[in-house]
Amino acid sequence: MEYSSELHLVIKNVSLKINNMIKFSVFVSLFLAVVNMAIAKTITGKVTESGGIGLPGVTIVEKGTSKSTVTDFDGVYTIKVDEGATLVYSYKGFVTQKRIVGKSSIIDVVLKEDISDLEEATVVGYEKKEITGAISKLSKPKMMMDSRAINYSQKLQGRVAGVHINHMPVAPVTNTESYAEVKENGFKSPLQTPLSTFSIDVDAASYSNVRRFIMNGERPPKDAVRVEEMINYFTYNYPQPKGKAPFSINHEVSDCPWNTKNKLVHIGLQGKSLETKEAPPSNLVFLIDVSGSMSASNKLPLLKKAFGLLVRQLREKDKVSIVVYAGSSGLVLPPTSGANKEKILNALNRLQSGGATAGAAGLRLAYQTAAAHFIKGGNNRIIIATDGDFNVGQSSDADLEKLIVAHRNKGIYVTVTGFGMGNYKDSKMEIIADKGNGNYAYIDNLLEAKKVFINEFSSTLFTIAKDVKIQIEFNPTHVKKYRLIGYENRLLNDEDFANDKKDAGELGAGHSVTALYEVVTVADDDVLDSGLKYQIPNVISNESLNKELATVKFRYKKPNETKSKLLEETIVNTGIPFEETSPNFQFSSAVAGFGMLLKNSEYKGDLTYNQVLNMAKKGKGKDEFGYRSEFIRLAALAAQLPTPGVEETPVIECEVRY
Repeated sequence: MEYSSELHLVIKNVSLKINNMIKFSVFVSLFLAVVNMAIAKTITGKVTESGGIGLPGVTIVEKGTSKSTVTDFDGVYTIKVDEGATLVYSYKGFVTQKRIVGKSSIIDVVLKEDISDLEEATVVGYEKKEITGAISKLSKPKMMMDSRAINYSQKLQGRVAGVHINHMPVAPVTNTESYAEVKENGFKSPLQTPLSTFSIDVDAASYSNVRRFIMNGERPPKDAVRVEEMINYFTYNYPQPKGKAPFSINHEVSDCPWNTKNKLVHIGLQGKSLETKEAPPSNLVFLIDVSGSMSASNKLPLLKKAFGLLVRQLREKDKVSIVVYAGSSGLVLPPTSGANKEKILNALNRLQSGGATAGAAGLRLAYQTAAAHFIKGGNNRIIIATDGDFNVGQSSDADLEKLIVAHRNKGIYVTVTGFGMGNYKDSKMEIIADKGNGNYAYIDNLLEAKKVFINEFSSTLFTIAKDVKIQIEFNPTHVKKYRLIGYENRLLNDEDFANDKKDAGELGAGHSVTALYEVVTVADDDVLDSGLKYQIPNVISNESLNKELATVKFRYKKPNETKSKLLEETIVNTGIPFEETSPNFQFSSAVAGFGMLLKNSEYKGDLTYNQVLNMAKKGKGKDEFGYRSEFIRLAALAAQLPTPGVEETPVIECEVRY
């Protein structure tokens, strides 16, 4: 018993020592944790190239985590990280840099161009095109250039296209992109053609697609440039509507900047803004192309991030379904509340590409899903994400149109988002959006996704007026000829204006729509003669009518109605000098002129890129998101591209200097 007591005492002492050691160890661990605890802070800064120009789209990642951000159009960024964290700055064509977060909350970074990266690039110059029916295509395999090879900040000797660097070729990729042929509107006489009638167009895909070409050092195909979409990519400072109409009407007249003998008539509509919380519940079906052609980094991987931005905007009363298609189609996510964002995002992130493209089958399943969960009085919409390569199944444009038209009257609309390059089918995607009472955007980077799904969330998803048509009648007393700039694929017959069965464009909440007419005025010594036997013009004796330059009429329907309403505005025959016009007038004129230069339009007059840049700078106005600043940089880069009209540019060798 005595031995046992001593043993017990020893065990007790050992136990106490172990306990004390454990407590001490825990204390030390806690103390070290507190000492080493990082201080969370918000870091802001600007990323520029060596010339001091801000770099948009630079990726900033906290090393060892998934936390990241990208720079805006001016190269500015914000990210919240812990003190002591390492930030990694990467941008194609530039040397990646790292910065350790210290006491300062501002970290500015200058990235240097990566010459070794550029040496891997081969750029092939201007390519000939051939027209087959109504579709224009690049006629032969083309060397596709990585976007890192040429960007707006690089100073290349010689011409941007037609540069061969160090004889290190890139594997050729067959380019099968297609665009519907666009034949520019010409001048018309108000005596022979008294009315000009067209549908509004809120699509903006052409601008971001054109930007993709220019940022790759290429001049865009002529038919990829739709001037009205480029103009309407930008928002304008029009007043909100005050009456019962869902949009305000605005107009302005001044000298035409590319032909000062003529006038330019500016017409702008501003849709009523809608707070997201006031918007009706949404029944959304994501129809996602996961075919083999979507594997590139600027397709499915970018798509997932882009749609992730949209998912984060959803409310509890909204629901999302996901339908995918490749060799076959399938429902991968049943209707899920917007409150369950993690489930929706997980479903998106699991998507992988592979197989052929059964686009029509996927579209059919998406319509079935949307119809099965239809919300009466809600926003029922399919959002398609694809490179447009519908090459299996019901794939003709006519068949797709029938499928879409059959469902739009049931209140299920379509938004189309395009991704990628090389096999991009712009022509088919535009048809789907136009016939599906929806809109069409091309997403070439995450900043564009932010524009479409965050900055313009309401206008992208919520329609406030449908079948919006415009008809203008010019007064032949003052107007000798007129020309509508753009809208070539939105023209309507005059009798379509009052025909409520004729489909037209939709206006989203907060959307603005702008149209420009170039007008040749009547001089005092002009004889008003139509050249026709029976079309002798009447002399307008009414003094009030004689003061009018034109009358503009608008028709629209409320989203849930079938009978249109009519609005009418008169444009008085007065004007102000171009220098005194609004920023809206000056900037839209700059974008229209830019489009005409890219198309090498026969109507561009004596316009130059310098004039475009001057107009854009004067009309920049309030530029909250930097889109107008980006346009100015883009136009400056486009000015360095080869002059259009050259059939082919031979490959030349040159030095690369900085």
